[in-house]
Amino acid sequence: MSLVSIIVPCYNEKLTIRLLLDAIQRQSFPHESIEVIIADGLSTDGTRDEVNAFLQTNPGYNVRIVDNPKRIIPAALNRALEAAQGEYIIRLDAHCIPERDYVQRCVQALEDHLGDNVGGVWDIRPGDPSWVAQSISIAAGHRLGVGDARYRYTTEAGEVDTVPFGAFRRALVDELGAFDETLLTNEDYEFNARIRQINRKVWLDPTIRSVYFARRNYLDLARQYWRYGYWKWRMLRRYPATLRWRQALPPAFVASVIILALLSGWLPARVLLLAELAVYLVALALVGLESAIKHKKLFLAFGVPVAIAVMHFSWGAGFLWSILNTPNQQHGENK
Repeated sequence: MSLVSIIVPCYNEKLTIRLLLDAIQRQSFPHESIEVIIADGLSTDGTRDEVNAFLQTNPGYNVRIVDNPKRIIPAALNRALEAAQGEYIIRLDAHCIPERDYVQRCVQALEDHLGDNVGGVWDIRPGDPSWVAQSISIAAGHRLGVGDARYRYTTEAGEVDTVPFGAFRRALVDELGAFDETLLTNEDYEFNARIRQINRKVWLDPTIRSVYFARRNYLDLARQYWRYGYWKWRMLRRYPATLRWRQALPPAFVASVIILALLSGWLPARVLLLAELAVYLVALALVGLESAIKHKKLFLAFGVPVAIAVMHFSWGAGFLWSILNTPNQQHGENK
């Protein structure tokens, strides 16, 4: 049976890395055909101690750590790829938990030639038990928050523009090249754009499932979506045809709010601004009410709208700032 290399970018993931390793250990795919390569950005929180503790209780399990001194995700993926020996590559994150049949279903989809990069659906969970974290997890899976990002909610298989994580043959990397280390996020979307450019398929299978832990507070959420927006523009400068409406709406909305606010001394602009914000707030309120009723938690009526607004404004502002900023900025951080 072909070897599967699971590659994991990691930095300061002490709280969740053991959950991932335990989930990999429970996979239905034969253990002797799995290797795990963790590309660690020189963690300072005891992440490596957790990995070593796992290995002590699971001797002989094929888990290796490689250094990622750049501490950025595409570099981590590339360092892991350099160490990987498998025919099949499966990318996972240190704060996710794949279902027991995750590896088996990924490999089967590739062997059935359903796609050249295949992935599944996130079951988004709160990062902690707080009402804020619970609200963020609901918002991160709602269509008002994420638009047509199908991997967050769909139940139908099909060809898509991107998938979370992704599973592909090593030969695909040899053909296309590795992940782009000049993009500090959106590296997976850029990789999938190259796949589609050569008329290959990115395939989403909702039976391939993993738990993904959302951000714990609004500040971390804002930072995450600012990065997404900022680096999305950098990626779109190379691949403008990949722009989707869900990516264009937040910056257009934020830009309209800023422009109308600057022109608010003019009565028609002030009226338009108030009307736009009123419609937006009503939409958020309806989503909050829907979430509170569906999940029987009153705090969601407030928490979910705030989370969605943070996502929209952070993404939009990051995107606009990237347009205005110099194109060669190289600073960033892990997801």
